[in-house]
Amino acid sequence: MSSHSVGMEIVEDVVIVGAGIAGLTTALGLHRLGIRSLVLESSERLRITGFAFTTWENAWKALDAIGIGESLRRQHYLMSSIVVASTFLEKPAVSEMSFKGHDIRCVQRRSLLETLAKELPNGTIRFSSKVVSIDESDDHFKRLHLADGTILKTKVLIGCDGVNSAVAKWLGLQNPVFSGRSAIRGNAHFKGGHGFEPKYRQFVGKGVRSGFLPCDDENVYWFFTWTPATKEEEMEDKPLKLKQLVTSKLKDTSDEMKSVIEKTLLDDIISSPLRYRKPWELLWGNISKGNVCVAGDALHPMTPDIGQGGCLAMEDGVVLARCLGEALLKPGVEDEEYERIEMGLKKYGQERKWRSFDLITTAFMVGFIQQNDGKVLSYLRDNFMLRFLSGLLLRKAGFDCGKL
Repeated sequence: MSSHSVGMEIVEDVVIVGAGIAGLTTALGLHRLGIRSLVLESSERLRITGFAFTTWENAWKALDAIGIGESLRRQHYLMSSIVVASTFLEKPAVSEMSFKGHDIRCVQRRSLLETLAKELPNGTIRFSSKVVSIDESDDHFKRLHLADGTILKTKVLIGCDGVNSAVAKWLGLQNPVFSGRSAIRGNAHFKGGHGFEPKYRQFVGKGVRSGFLPCDDENVYWFFTWTPATKEEEMEDKPLKLKQLVTSKLKDTSDEMKSVIEKTLLDDIISSPLRYRKPWELLWGNISKGNVCVAGDALHPMTPDIGQGGCLAMEDGVVLARCLGEALLKPGVEDEEYERIEMGLKKYGQERKWRSFDLITTAFMVGFIQQNDGKVLSYLRDNFMLRFLSGLLLRKAGFDCGKL
């Protein structure tokens, strides 16, 4: 399986748009099955914004399926428990739940993407390649026009191009909607070691949710989500203002949390509005159409309240590679190949539809409960919900995407 050019057009078997978690997981899954793909990335290099993310057991199953779980485990702490503290009660409620027997870590995005990219054949990722438009050619192939004038034809087109996905737009999916909340994320580097126990600490209350997780001996990932006032929305690209905002809003949290914020360099802070796909759109919209589909944030953008966005993208990659492998590796007539691809992508869509629906909805509800200021919800949350929510996180991670 390879690419060849016809006139000015380059012809490929599989083109993946976006070299993020979903795109590279899919590409590596296909590579493990002996199928070559081309990954188009609009940036000049791998994008590592977001710094790190909680990697729950479902994600490790996906990483093991593509053969890179062990090397990533060696680089990141195993989390021992989750500690959720309600910060704004007269007497703070603290609930701790052990992760004993569970494989949960905080993986640095850079480590993950670099490990994925290293395992791919040279030339798989084509950087500085922005897709400008997509159209049909007369033989079922999709034609991609890139900003540099290149035209690619492909048998299969996979959109892993994030929340503003051009491929999702082509499929007729609507733009993700704003949740009204924003997240500030950062990475604190403690040269010589931070000394924190490997616990996932979370602070909840007064419309704000924050927390931190050590990734390894020296790096600590932290997050802060809140509903910004209009003037706060304008701070998005002003890291100093963001740092001051977080510091002022977290006066009541632990000294540990404050020290993590304090230690963070301005280059290591980002802010983004939180968006999600309306979950019912997944039930009647097109996840795939013919030989085109979407995966990762292009499919299921969600709020980060159950820490499953990146994990779900890895599940997508394994399931998609498996479904496509079945379609592309079956011996058969050229004419039937398009039908096989279409059926394979349909099967992928069926498998991912309810899982995505479930997690988008759960994340939204958890965020609503955790950041709500209402008296009744706050009382319930602070007294009963913390244990329930912690258990819910583990339940949603109890999913196995299967082998390639």
